[in-house]
Amino acid sequence: MTLHYLDFDYSEDEDGNGCFDALADTPAERHPAVMAEVTLVLDWAQAAFAGQHGALDEGGSWDHDLQVLPGGASAAGATERYSVSLSLSGTPAFCAALRERFSLD
Repeated sequence: MTLHYLDFDYSEDEDGNGCFDALADTPAERHPAVMAEVTLVLDWAQAAFAGQHGALDEGGSWDHDLQVLPGGASAAGATERYSVSLSLSGTPAFCAALRERFSLD
């Protein structure tokens, strides 16, 4: 499955754990579609790695941070915007499965 709004950047620590970070800044009318993608990704993670959500240094296989901020309008008459930031960190197994499920490079 291809994601249309969430474009993830990947980084890895010295232990092989990875972090996928995505930022979507969209007009208000596209915000529901962005949040649908966030829900899709998080629902998949909850199902595929059930009972394994939590801080990696405390034994979890994956963790996330979600921030949703109204961005306001950039100019008079401009459309209201929203910024959504999603970070997913995980073990090598989680990262490989996430990459495969969502066709991430």
